[in-house]
Amino acid sequence: MKDWHAVSVEETEASLETDIHTGLSEEEVRLRQEKFGLNTITARRRKHPLLRFALQFREPLMYILVLAGIVTAFLEEWVDSGVIFGVVVVNAAVGFVQETRAGKALEALVRMVTTEATVVRSRVKKRISSTELVPGDIVMVRSGDKVPADLRLFRSRELQIDESALTGESVAVEKKTDVLKLSTVLADRKNMAYSGTLVASGQGTGVVVATGDRTQTGQISESISAVQEIATPFTRKIAKFSKVLLYFIIVLSAAAFVVGVARNDSALEETFLYAVALAVAAIPEGLPAAITITLAIGVSRMAKRHAIIRKLPAVETLGSTTVICSDKTGTLTENQMTVAEIYAGRTAYKVSGTGYQPEGTVTREDGKDLQNDKSLGECLAAGLLCNDSHLILEDDRWESSGDPTEVALIVSARKAGLSEGDVGMHFPRIDAIPFESHLQYMATLHEAGNKNVVYVKGAVEKVSQMCTFLAIGGQAGLTETRMTTDDVEEILGKAREMGRKGLRVLAFARKDVSSAKKALAADDVDSGFVFLGLQAMLDPPRQDAVTAVQTCQRAGIKVKMITGDNVHTATIIAQQIGLNNHLKDGDRDAIVAVTGYELQEYSESELADVVERANVFARVSPEQKLQLVKYLQAKGHVVAVTGDGVNDAPALKQADIGIAMGIRGTEVAKEAADMVLTDDNFASIESAVEEGRGIFDNLTKFITWTLPTNFGETLIIITAIFAGLTLPMLPVQILWINMTTALALGMMLIFEPKEADIMRRKPRKPDAPILGRVMVERIILVSGMILVGVFGLFVWEQSNGASLDEARTVAVNAIIMIELFYLLNSRSLSSSMFKIGVFSNKWVVIGIALMIALQMAYTYIPTMNVLFKSSPISLESWIKILGVAFLTCIIVEIEKWMLRKITRRRTERTAEPGESA
Repeated sequence: MKDWHAVSVEETEASLETDIHTGLSEEEVRLRQEKFGLNTITARRRKHPLLRFALQFREPLMYILVLAGIVTAFLEEWVDSGVIFGVVVVNAAVGFVQETRAGKALEALVRMVTTEATVVRSRVKKRISSTELVPGDIVMVRSGDKVPADLRLFRSRELQIDESALTGESVAVEKKTDVLKLSTVLADRKNMAYSGTLVASGQGTGVVVATGDRTQTGQISESISAVQEIATPFTRKIAKFSKVLLYFIIVLSAAAFVVGVARNDSALEETFLYAVALAVAAIPEGLPAAITITLAIGVSRMAKRHAIIRKLPAVETLGSTTVICSDKTGTLTENQMTVAEIYAGRTAYKVSGTGYQPEGTVTREDGKDLQNDKSLGECLAAGLLCNDSHLILEDDRWESSGDPTEVALIVSARKAGLSEGDVGMHFPRIDAIPFESHLQYMATLHEAGNKNVVYVKGAVEKVSQMCTFLAIGGQAGLTETRMTTDDVEEILGKAREMGRKGLRVLAFARKDVSSAKKALAADDVDSGFVFLGLQAMLDPPRQDAVTAVQTCQRAGIKVKMITGDNVHTATIIAQQIGLNNHLKDGDRDAIVAVTGYELQEYSESELADVVERANVFARVSPEQKLQLVKYLQAKGHVVAVTGDGVNDAPALKQADIGIAMGIRGTEVAKEAADMVLTDDNFASIESAVEEGRGIFDNLTKFITWTLPTNFGETLIIITAIFAGLTLPMLPVQILWINMTTALALGMMLIFEPKEADIMRRKPRKPDAPILGRVMVERIILVSGMILVGVFGLFVWEQSNGASLDEARTVAVNAIIMIELFYLLNSRSLSSSMFKIGVFSNKWVVIGIALMIALQMAYTYIPTMNVLFKSSPISLESWIKILGVAFLTCIIVEIEKWMLRKITRRRTERTAEPGESA
């Protein structure tokens, strides 16, 4: 792609073999359409739906489920087999639907850029479909148009284009035609108009320099196609865990079969039955369903907190996030300009309140009464009169129309008791000179009784040059004194002081003219004005976002700002939000801000360091934003990225968790994202992170709880095989244990409330396994207790004269009761079950009651006895079962207590050097 912004109009004409006055001929257009094709973005060829559905079965966890289904079908347990295969199909269907929806991003991109265009061909101006444009066409755009292709502008009349969807720039960009430096970043290429952006005001004409896939939007489309789907930390861990489990089951079952055959003391069919029992015992049938249901419940919870999840694994990924790369405008800030300071009559004022709600007060910085501040009233009235915007109360909400800067002036006046309706009624407008960049001001002419008055607002330097007098308010009313050099210096100094705070400053002035004056000309506003004051405004940080950033930092999550705004404003907002707050030692370091231009100058090694250290990235291109995400991921970070424009789509798709804005976001951004915020608020991201952590916590609890069942059963079967004993459980009984406990007991952990310290923990390391060493040790402990307790009871029952069916029924009930008591242990992986309340989760109580009812049916209903080869057992047997289960529960609580004690000692030992320093 040629750097057209650095090429003159004449060179552009010559290079594209066109004429800016006559345009292309129809014959030339036809030839170029054959060469370049239609001005459309090529949709990526997608896999056939059946193939995409089939590919959902390629995960190791699916292999395990299919294996479980085949095994149960082989045993002619059709109900269990049907349930397992049902889970397989549901999981595949969910994945298929998610992938289908995610693939719509390119289709949305194509719809976005299809429009009509005004083109000059053979000296004739005509309207055509934008798809017919070719490089070299001469295109005219005006207010309200969507730019149909990439244009090198050669004519601009007050042309301003909203490029927020492409660059992230929060205000419309004023366009010019001058040649720019080759190094000029995308957001500053003022002589270019890009496909898909919107003309906010003015008119312009340009040469088409790129169409279709060669436009900036087309390049983004290509980036989306090139970005590979990133496996989330959770899906990576589950895949790894599932592979290990798959190999473990295959090797163990094969070994059991070989040992059985080698012993030669069992029939081949019985040996095969042992191997099958071992495979069924090791498969955690309830795990996939638990994961799907847990994530689905997480989706529901997040929706209540303004976060819509489009891809289920994103729920958990949020909990793993180590870096959040956030937009500034509207996410960290209100996206509503607000006057914060006023300077009038040599007096400084503070304005409270934020946003377009006219709630707040205007107070003097020196604390004195406002009653006699006539100059303040004049300054605020000027902001109301020299204004083309509106603020309207609709359905108890304040809605604005027009320029955000002008709306801020209306709100500040309302806070002082002035309204545009009342003031406008006393000063009807006659004429106006709209704001023009080369003039640097806007002027309006109004009736004022027996005279007329001109109000002007604009750049401080320009307005101060127009002024001869200075308005001073006092008890006697408003007086006008001749402005001195010192007055001018004081005004400019005050404006610079406001600017250093990141405020945008406007100056206001007034001049009385004859009532005969009915029209304004540039000569009428060059001198003789009375300086009224300054109003300084900013897009203020959201207060809930400030709190949310602090919460994220306490949780060990870095927050970085990526914005299209200028670096100075971004740095000020970053300081106000606290992006430089290092909570480790309580100090605030300077904000490290980097521009897109500076990023171009860094070497690869320097970039890696800068990306890690910087808090703010300003004026970055879409390609640079994508690279920033890749660099952070290469550093081992789990990256969440926010975005609302077309330019954000590649980065959203590349990120571990892409977060689109629901209110101001484009459809392209939403389709590329994993999550959509319905309120565009950073605080909702923090809430979603908290929910994500809670979800992973509960999944970890479920896995820690369910695996001892499988490992315990496996150890029991292995012991029986190697010892040459009768199996204490049949495969169908093992399936009953696995499925009923998972659904009636394990699923209740999904509803476990979040623990109090969830947002004070550091993020999990991306490469850390699902289960840490401590949890693995606990699983081994409980599995060993199941082996000893269950096998011991099975042998004990047989030695006391119980039948094989009775002994097996005792073994089955023993496993289930151990799991029931262990469920109470597992509600917190570290805290005592007595501290959190043994029965504080009503769903656990419901699950326990359901499980007991199921086991009563399993043990005492004749039909169940026939189906599962169970048998009624005595009260004495139940006392033994409950004794073993309760003992297991107490041992686990002792292990947790010892763990807390060791952890506390380590923490105290680590803290001692810092305290002594």
